[in-house]
Amino acid sequence: MDENLYSFYSGLSEPMQGCFLALEKIILDFDERFHEAYKYSVPFFMIGDKNICYLWQHKNKKLAYIGFVDGGKIANPVLEKGNRKRMKIFTINPERDIPVDTIHDLLAEAVQLVEAR
Repeated sequence: MDENLYSFYSGLSEPMQGCFLALEKIILDFDERFHEAYKYSVPFFMIGDKNICYLWQHKNKKLAYIGFVDGGKIANPVLEKGNRKRMKIFTINPERDIPVDTIHDLLAEAVQLVEAR
């Protein structure tokens, strides 16, 4: 693991750290083409040189989230747009079970968008 990624994940406290590490595994295991890079001070998940999504935490709500780079083009009601122009986020409560099937559905849509670029 990249030193910056290691520092990022190890700097989180539980239960956020466990949630982020589980999300990292879910995303990387979804498609063998996915790889992880530390960009803009957060973990980004990419196919080739194309950004698909990233992990971050919602400070006010104490929730983890997956930010989808082309989320604005994904018409799924579980995504929140907020005041973002291009991206949408999917929030995850780190103290509850992770909705893996929902994440897989969102990743599939995000990958299709990137492949269509």
